[in-house]
Amino acid sequence: MSTKGRYTITAALPYTNGPIHIGHLAGVYVPADIYSRYLRITGQDVAFICGSDEHGAAIPMRAKKEGVSPQVIIDKYHAIIKKSFADFGISFDNYSRTSAPIHHKTASEFFEKMYANGQFIEETSEQLYDPEADQFLADRFVTGTCPKCGHEEAYGDQCENCGSSLNATDLINPKSTISGAEPVLKKTKHWFLPLDQYEDFLKEWILKGHKKDWKANVYGQIKSWIDDGLRPRAVTRDLDWGIPVPVEGAEGKVLYVWFDAPIGYISSTKEWAEREGKDWEPYWKDKDTKLVHFIGKDNIVFHCIIFPSMLKAEGSYVLPENVPANEFLNLEGNKLSTSKNWAVWLHEYLEEFPDKQDVLRYVLTANAPETKDNDFTWKDYQARNNNELVAIFGNFINRVVVLTHKYYNGVVPTPSQFSEVDEQTLKELKAYPAVIASSIERYRFREASQELMNVARLGNKYLADEEPWKLIKIDEQRTQTVMYVALQIASALATLCEPFLPFTSEKLKQTLAISSNDEATEWNDIAQKEVLLPAGHQIEKGGLLFSKVEDAEIQKQLDKLEATKKANEAENKTIEPQKDTTTFEDFTKLDMRVGTIIEAEKMPKAKKLLVLKVDTGINTRTIVSGIAEHFTPEEIVGKKVTVLVNLAPRKLRGVESEGMILMTETPEGKLVFLNPDEDGVLPGATIN
Repeated sequence: MSTKGRYTITAALPYTNGPIHIGHLAGVYVPADIYSRYLRITGQDVAFICGSDEHGAAIPMRAKKEGVSPQVIIDKYHAIIKKSFADFGISFDNYSRTSAPIHHKTASEFFEKMYANGQFIEETSEQLYDPEADQFLADRFVTGTCPKCGHEEAYGDQCENCGSSLNATDLINPKSTISGAEPVLKKTKHWFLPLDQYEDFLKEWILKGHKKDWKANVYGQIKSWIDDGLRPRAVTRDLDWGIPVPVEGAEGKVLYVWFDAPIGYISSTKEWAEREGKDWEPYWKDKDTKLVHFIGKDNIVFHCIIFPSMLKAEGSYVLPENVPANEFLNLEGNKLSTSKNWAVWLHEYLEEFPDKQDVLRYVLTANAPETKDNDFTWKDYQARNNNELVAIFGNFINRVVVLTHKYYNGVVPTPSQFSEVDEQTLKELKAYPAVIASSIERYRFREASQELMNVARLGNKYLADEEPWKLIKIDEQRTQTVMYVALQIASALATLCEPFLPFTSEKLKQTLAISSNDEATEWNDIAQKEVLLPAGHQIEKGGLLFSKVEDAEIQKQLDKLEATKKANEAENKTIEPQKDTTTFEDFTKLDMRVGTIIEAEKMPKAKKLLVLKVDTGINTRTIVSGIAEHFTPEEIVGKKVTVLVNLAPRKLRGVESEGMILMTETPEGKLVFLNPDEDGVLPGATIN
């Protein structure tokens, strides 16, 4: 990229109803940050914009669950999210919030202009209403069965199982999440954006235009929506949390969150421009500005159909150049879930791995869900850190720095004549900026990260082939040339890794003493300059760029997830309903005694059964018990247990069982004995 251009880069506004997790990072924020950093380092004019989405039904839902006001929720999570992004190195030019006055004003003015120009249709329709809570139900306050895939926990606006966008009235067997009541239909007035009137525009702009270079998943989803026929979409809601609809007769109504949230990009840009003394309008209204939205696949329809239709209707804004949406990231084989706490939360990761921001950035990029859903595993995290960042990138830099100090007291040596190998290595090095740039500009960040690693591989191979640690003993001049070439590769890495590994880049620049603006290598310098790090330049000793992740650290994370899994299973485990009432006389027929297990062995060819010999005090009898998956024979011999001794005998796998051991099950599914194992309790004692 040679000519200077203007870019407005937006990253999806995160809901302030919970913290950020790795799915959000992999899907949106890491790729957006790589792209923005790359654009800046190649000299482009960039506004990288984001902010907290603080309206919509999800916020009051969370507030109700926690027993606080919505304002408390948004203040809490906005602070957590903003700090997490900053600590993780996401380089937003501005991170705002939709509760800010500038956003309320911007969104209201946007609506008012469209309203004045007759861009909405006004309709009275029947909406779901909770008769017990005495209020209309926003889409997220309704759950039911998805009419498209049959998932029984779909929301009124979207099915998280199949990804379909829904209306609350589409749900089968809907119920209110507020009271649990079955909603009724009640008339209410709302304003709608007539998307059907924009079909021709969207077909021309997307389907017939140049958008086939968009990702296949994005283009395919848009085409499917348009082919299915677009329908008017409500832009207002009956809700007491949000931006009041700024027209007469709309009391008690707010702007629907999907209408106000994308306008948050514009209001955040205004906030940034005002602070920096800039004019915000060119970043949204100049036809030469490239607008790029980074989102997850669940937001494609909003950013590729609804928001562009709004911008077109308003009339003065540029349209998106690209919307490189990613697929979803799973965690250890299961779908990430905020409600089930099945996630790696960014703020917790930063506490537990305070110096490994770049490790997570690299792993999420190298395994990015760019074309299909991918899976994050802690073992892969460990492997990529130890086998790639430590063993390849870190190893190369460490060898170069250590040898430069050992041989030349940290001074870049003067090279002698370059060999064919030297010239070929430097030629390959000069090609990498264009290769990596091409991948980034096509939104192939995973591919770009591996090309970056290939630069480090180039350096490692060069050192391994030339062996300066042996060469120094026989040819000092040749060694100087080898180390000079290796230092040029190290200098290039300091620049090329900045979009992907910003903390590593800064550390490496400090080690190479090139952190000042005058000496720092520019992206295009790598291909164009003959010398990146001149002879005579003094470098610092620095330290290791990366450290190994030990097995114990990974096991700790796996144990945490296992605890979450068990907690979810316990929460979801249903308590069996009470059985039919019995009489006292029936109960007294049960003869329960204390027994001692004196022998135990596995039932042949049976996975779950143990054959026990139990001293009941009355006699010694055989009891077959389905506890083999929970206990070994050795650990239960000598254990006192509760035995139902007058249960009619029955044969199990050919062995007659003469009673039953009484047990219960923990919420985690573990069997435990009803334990009479107290001193002084003898076999045969009755249990009353």
